[in-house]
Amino acid sequence: MTMRVLIVYDHVPDDAAPDQADALVQARAISNALETLGHEWMTLGVTLDLEAARDAIARLAPDLVFNLVESLGGSGRLIHALPALLDTMGVPYTGASAEAQFITSHKPLAKTLLAAEGIATPDFMTLDKLRQTLAMDTVERLAAKRWILKSIWEHASIGLDASSVIDTNHVATILRELEARLDRLGGAGFAEEYIDGREFNISLLGRGEEVTPGVWMPQVLPPAEIAFREQSKWGGRPKIVNYDCKWNEDSFEYQNTERVFEFSEDDGPLLERLTQIARACWVIFELRGYARVDFRVDANGEPWVLEVNTNPCLSPDAGFAFALQRADVACSDAIGRIIDDAMSRAGGTHAAARSP
Repeated sequence: MTMRVLIVYDHVPDDAAPDQADALVQARAISNALETLGHEWMTLGVTLDLEAARDAIARLAPDLVFNLVESLGGSGRLIHALPALLDTMGVPYTGASAEAQFITSHKPLAKTLLAAEGIATPDFMTLDKLRQTLAMDTVERLAAKRWILKSIWEHASIGLDASSVIDTNHVATILRELEARLDRLGGAGFAEEYIDGREFNISLLGRGEEVTPGVWMPQVLPPAEIAFREQSKWGGRPKIVNYDCKWNEDSFEYQNTERVFEFSEDDGPLLERLTQIARACWVIFELRGYARVDFRVDANGEPWVLEVNTNPCLSPDAGFAFALQRADVACSDAIGRIIDDAMSRAGGTHAAARSP
């Protein structure tokens, strides 16, 4: 069935940073896939003006919104606003629900839920907890001696650089360093115990296996490791996937990391564990369409979930696209499955409001 699909993404300003401009690359990839599938497509960049967004969506009257929004007005904490708006309008959309996007994007909240479900995730301290701990004078030093300072809401490694990892177990020092970085972290940050080890991404694609009628489990795409090459050259640099590693092609980090899909037989049990945990994350957060789970694996071979990404980048040069290639799944087929997943939740058919 031919559909009218509206691709919605964060408005891209003329002076956009690389992570912002990537929204246009993703939109182009999706539009190409939709053409292959025989669907009609349109695009819409949205801003903080949700009333204007609502009016535009109603006027365009899509059967489905392909949701690429990761922030509004440059703020990742509003990632859930567009799907929440679509819910109120009764317009189907791809990917996770507004609730799942809010929970997973608030990294400390997501980590709390993971821990409650028995899934290992690094220890963390929010800004308020650090301040209260210091004020109560109950703990001067923490057990962990290395911490990474991260944004609560922002994705794309925004605010992460070589100085994000600090070597200290003093509460006052962690608090001071985190407060000094808040502007770079989108205004809200937390400290996470740094896990020194290997880094893995597990990508998930919906409608992989129908376990009972109408109930699907995702296909787990081939695991990828972010390998830090030329180990001797890293020196004191922390081995993390920071902003430069993702977006600055001239940087040391970009040039000395690579995505690896080939593993030895010895890694078999570890990869199976990562697969099982990724599937569990899909169920815990009630994910839809597609997702990615990021892991660190420590020196003892124990996996730790860093983050659950409900709308990983779909650009042709991003990890999800490479995982699709390794699984021999064409991009258009994957987009078709993501759309089928969204439409099945809407009852298979939909007529959007035809007037503002």
